Amino acid sequence: MRIAGGATGVLVGLYLAHLANRGLESGAALAGSLGAIAFGAELVGAIPMGLVSDALAPRSLMTAGAVLGAAATQLFGMTGSTSVFFLSRGVEGLGAAASAPSLLAHLTDTTDGNAPLRARVMSYFELSLLAGLALGAVFAGELWRRVGPRAFSAVAASYLLAAALLYLGSVGSRGYGVENALAGFRRALREPSLRRLAPIWLCVNSIVGLWLGPPLSFLLTERSSSGQFLAGLFADAPNEVGWVMLGYSIVFGTGVTAWSFVLPRMDVLRALRFALVAMFGACVGLYLLNHSGHSGPGFRWIVGAGTAACVMVESGFTPAALSLLAGAVGAQAGRGAAMGIYSVLLSVGAIIGSLLAGWLGACYSVDGLIHGTVAMAAVALVLVRRMGSRNES
Repeated sequence: MRIAGGATGVLVGLYLAHLANRGLESGAALAGSLGAIAFGAELVGAIPMGLVSDALAPRSLMTAGAVLGAAATQLFGMTGSTSVFFLSRGVEGLGAAASAPSLLAHLTDTTDGNAPLRARVMSYFELSLLAGLALGAVFAGELWRRVGPRAFSAVAASYLLAAALLYLGSVGSRGYGVENALAGFRRALREPSLRRLAPIWLCVNSIVGLWLGPPLSFLLTERSSSGQFLAGLFADAPNEVGWVMLGYSIVFGTGVTAWSFVLPRMDVLRALRFALVAMFGACVGLYLLNHSGHSGPGFRWIVGAGTAACVMVESGFTPAALSLLAGAVGAQAGRGAAMGIYSVLLSVGAIIGSLLAGWLGACYSVDGLIHGTVAMAAVALVLVRRMGSRNES
């Protein structure tokens, strides 16, 4: 499912850049808006779907979410209508709303009473996201190179395969009934850790929306006169965007794998602070790379290595935050609702990030994404420090 979702995001950006390069009306703002629509649909559906996964077994929701993803992806590749583009992304967002909270609820149940295992499982959950984005980006790039817009049909088939695997892999998932689900939702809303973590999640997920939506692949493949090294870097070979995503995800995934061993032995709030500080280092590296047009390959390799090290450290944020949330809620009615609230925060942040990416990308190209990341990371770091101060008091 992660592979299919990652492939769809890249294909949307490639298809819009394809239209723009042929003189048709398309741009970074449209790419950002389409990303925001998908996250908006996930926002609307996340809490209701989380409640359903508390009342019923999560298995059915996981499967249904993948089927909705298949239908949405196939729909996008069948037309060039902007209105259908928005409809397709909305349906895919609903599919994500059905899948993510129910899957996290199932993982919360299966790791109940074992904090070290939970930390590792949440790290592997994040690793699956990165692996899916990496393989999905390569999958999308190579499919686009070979079959063009028909690549959407192949990705839809991947979603259907994911539906079958989720159905087979979630045997034994359980629900708690409607009454307990509603009581658990109210309990989750009163959870102090969830309330304190919410604005931090919002900032970090805005960064996710900045970099992992269609605007980035659009900026990398649209011909640009901005003078920035990364802008339009792959205009003549758009399929190579997938390989860049693969490289990034390997680096990020290596960091997450390391965190799966470190996190069970480390204070969670300390891990959150380390990850956020590393984001500033990654932004410095990206800025230097983006303005290295007159520098040699040796300089780029040195800067790239430093940036990769920072990315490995920052990768610990999501597994640490998920471990904190799952430990606070526990395996009881309300765990699906809490994960639904997490998905809402992810969606709201990603909407903000996607819209910011469209605006900042149109105004400042790749530099705009870097500046937006610095601002969001700074706010998140201040909030994490306040969260630690309150816990100590």
